Amino acid sequence: MTAVYRLDADAAAIGRALGVDVGRDPWAGGTITPGGFAPVVTAGREEIAGPRPDRLPLRLVPRLWGVPPPPGSGDPTRAVTLVRNPDSPFWIGNLRNSEFRCLVPATAFLAWGRIDPATGKRRRLWVTCGEGVFALAGVWKDSEIPGFALLTCAASEALREQGCERMPAVVAPGDFGIWLRAGWDRAGGLVAPYASAATRIFER
Repeated sequence: MTAVYRLDADAAAIGRALGVDVGRDPWAGGTITPGGFAPVVTAGREEIAGPRPDRLPLRLVPRLWGVPPPPGSGDPTRAVTLVRNPDSPFWIGNLRNSEFRCLVPATAFLAWGRIDPATGKRRRLWVTCGEGVFALAGVWKDSEIPGFALLTCAASEALREQGCERMPAVVAPGDFGIWLRAGWDRAGGLVAPYASAATRIFER
């Protein structure tokens, strides 16, 4: 499953692609690995106390990839980076509250394909969705350092053909508002395989 993704675009390019106010975000592009900071897009609720306004501008904010694990996980130092079961008690409260959902900008994500008989290792596949920056479905949790995790779903047909079982959930541009602002009854339906025709898969 995904352990690395790339965001080869600076903050200004992310703003243009996702329609978000980037402020003075210094992101210049690069590879994101667990435990590293990355920009995510929120609906801005986290800085406003009291009743939530009907509409807030989208904001680009830094978050750590990985959240502290639930009590009794066995390894309190191993951060959780992926959401495999959104109905888990560990996640459902945050997912039902839309202010904790976020869009995670990316330009490619890593997937592991079938074993290459020549090397005995699984193939490293990079996947893009459309041209340039796209958005992955994320959820963040507040802690000493706020962190996020990526929602995952069953792999698309194109990735299944490559031997992949799961993939990050990709949010189409027309669904950004649903993921960030709608109730979970609607937003949860977006955690689904992305159209194979809209993806490109390559090795490197």
